[in-house]
Amino acid sequence: MSDLHPPVNQHDHTQGPTDAPITLVEYADFQCPYCGQADGIVKELQQRLGDKLRFVFREFPLTDIHEHALHAAQVAESAGAQGKFWPMHDYLFEHQRKLDDRHLMQYAQEIGLDMEQFTQAVNDDSLIEHIQADLESGERSGVHGTPTFFINGKLFQGSWDVDGLQAALEAELGR
Repeated sequence: MSDLHPPVNQHDHTQGPTDAPITLVEYADFQCPYCGQADGIVKELQQRLGDKLRFVFREFPLTDIHEHALHAAQVAESAGAQGKFWPMHDYLFEHQRKLDDRHLMQYAQEIGLDMEQFTQAVNDDSLIEHIQADLESGERSGVHGTPTFFINGKLFQGSWDVDGLQAALEAELGR
């Protein structure tokens, strides 16, 4: 099993209590159809497990096969600079078949971002550095594709359907 490097930290996008007994980390690409499926599965698990689960999202845009993945990641990070990472995250997965630049700008307006700040942030090198840091941490942690999950810092290698992930999460709870 591979370990998560670095561990979850203040730079990560998280949902759920920091002291939850289970932390589920996902490396994902907004344009990846499998990640779109996994998003629904994660939401289901969050409903089922409630405060027992902390979810962490890390960027892993597969730019060799998804032409809009990097820009979508930049848009999500830019929304995050305005405290709206999660609304943009959800919006991107809901509209994942339309991630060209024109639609990405439209989505920023639709979730109510300050467009001047948004435009400045999208072009900020620190966003690219954050995305690159997520990519590098994924590579160090053994990520080869998306979605890839880690449960409490350990690479999850089972089936990432609802039942498979829930069984692994509940087994972790029992430890």
